[in-house]
Amino acid sequence: MHPTDSPAAVVAAVVVTFNRRAALQKTLARLLAEPLDHVLVIENGSTDGTRAWLATLDDPRLAVIEMDRNGGGALGFETGMREAQARFDPDWLVLMDDDARPQPGAIATFRTGLARGRWPGAEALAAAVRFPDGGICEMNRPWVNPFASLAVFLRVLAGGGRAAFHIPDSAYAPGTDRALDGTSFVGFFISRAGVARAGYPDGRLFIYGDDVLYTLGLTQAGGRLLFAPDLGFEHECATQIAGAIPRPFWKIYYNTRNRWLIYRRAAGPVLFPLLMALMLPKWLATGSALPQGERRICRKLIRLAIRDAWRGDFSRSHAEVMRIAEGG
Repeated sequence: MHPTDSPAAVVAAVVVTFNRRAALQKTLARLLAEPLDHVLVIENGSTDGTRAWLATLDDPRLAVIEMDRNGGGALGFETGMREAQARFDPDWLVLMDDDARPQPGAIATFRTGLARGRWPGAEALAAAVRFPDGGICEMNRPWVNPFASLAVFLRVLAGGGRAAFHIPDSAYAPGTDRALDGTSFVGFFISRAGVARAGYPDGRLFIYGDDVLYTLGLTQAGGRLLFAPDLGFEHECATQIAGAIPRPFWKIYYNTRNRWLIYRRAAGPVLFPLLMALMLPKWLATGSALPQGERRICRKLIRLAIRDAWRGDFSRSHAEVMRIAEGG
């Protein structure tokens, strides 16, 4: 067994990709320039030449798993983590999307931190994720559970919104490690002990919230997750507007269904019914400004998502969700 507090620790990266060859090329170039022992790519059925390009690479640290279908990021990360553990027995995994990558030197900084005992007792770490221009990437801003702290909960009720439970800009200053309840899978480092505690992500979720549920599950089970701003990542994604209706419309289904699951886990059995009494009317009224046809599709997807989440039913296929989203 490799010691997790030594430069000899085995570190493996897991990257999930689908139809973003140009972004993946940048990410792999960056990863293979870092002191990683293994890089595992989960190729989710791309049709843009990604597989053919990957087949031309010959770095011995690189391994590729070609999925027989696009199971979304959730199945990609579940498969990637399971396969990386089975193939490489790493001390640490680091996860990312195909359009995200460590800043130069980030993995070396991570190894140095391990060697110096920088994060004692931590089973997982969250990197500081920024856009390529240096701005903080909001979709990857770590957070604390607002239902686990009365002070945070009161700030939310007072109108603090998302900012009340997501870490502030000041936390991104170097050397300001702090405890978290959850984070995203971009720049997420997890140790062997963390995987043993939390298991693997739920691949049935397809997209949205698999990282939230997994990291919250880790910390609720007693695992220590720290924000480590000295570990820099960049995410080459478009800015997302909070509360905007997802496009294309099929994303509405997964966004709604998985938010239900997130709220249930975060709020717990006592507060969850009260929370949903507030949220459901808002969800069901979504799309009021849309044209009638789009509004009908949007609300149908939301109703189906609520029903499936209530029942714990994950059997609805992506093909069916796509058909409904296209008006079928």
